[in-house]
Amino acid sequence: MTDAARTVLITGCSSGLGRETALALHRLGHRVHATARRPETLADLAGLGITTLALDVTDEASMAAAVAAVETAHGQVDLLVNNAAYGLHLPVETAGREEIRAQFDTNVFGLVRMAQLVLPGMRRAGRGRIVNISSMAGRFSPPGGAFYHASKHAVEAISDSLRLEVAPFGVEVVVVQPGPTITGFAATAVATMHGEADPADPYAGFRSRLAEMYGGRTFTRRNGAVPAEAATRVVVRAATAARPRARYAVGALARSTMLAKRLLPDAAFDALMRRSFPLPEPVRAA
Repeated sequence: MTDAARTVLITGCSSGLGRETALALHRLGHRVHATARRPETLADLAGLGITTLALDVTDEASMAAAVAAVETAHGQVDLLVNNAAYGLHLPVETAGREEIRAQFDTNVFGLVRMAQLVLPGMRRAGRGRIVNISSMAGRFSPPGGAFYHASKHAVEAISDSLRLEVAPFGVEVVVVQPGPTITGFAATAVATMHGEADPADPYAGFRSRLAEMYGGRTFTRRNGAVPAEAATRVVVRAATAARPRARYAVGALARSTMLAKRLLPDAAFDALMRRSFPLPEPVRAA
């Protein structure tokens, strides 16, 4: 362990970006605590010497226990990587209240609570960094993506306020904005698009086409998705840079889409969305 080693706590390490980030920071000599709802999914990380913990970002006791364990061992969390999230993709009209609440519990409220739990220790130490994994989804919203994208809009807004609030205490807040990344995210997102077959559902065909798009071509290199390793390098940069930027976009598609959203009139950006995503088809009277 080097003098520059930091105590790191990462949420959502069972797969994808969280797992790769835990491995990368461990290789750099940091004291990594990788967490997941089901710690048995982290057995291979534990075998490499990474400390693993159970942590469910929708459960207060679980979050508090994980942070307390790290602070008991090391004094405080130096770096929190808020990675745990998933994508709910459903039409606004038919999404269930519990589905919407679960999306925000994981993607927003869990992220906020983790920050609240580590900040007292960071303030006492006079240093610390919180890296919030947002998405290019935090800058626009396509058909079918209202609630996932809204959750990432919330992460962007919360991070902006938090960055200013904790800077006087020596704590930094950084946002990472991946575009489509080749991980298990797509499979989880597609699973939320399918529902019980209902011929009266005006969005059934739309959901089917959306699932086909996400499951088939969206998360491929050919269509601009980046490998998990490339996204991980950006997260590590955000976590370790001496003078981090407020935001790090990941991938050309993320940068170009967010730029288009910023520069184009709403009507022009809506036209881009209509060309890029399926839309519901009205049922025509016989």
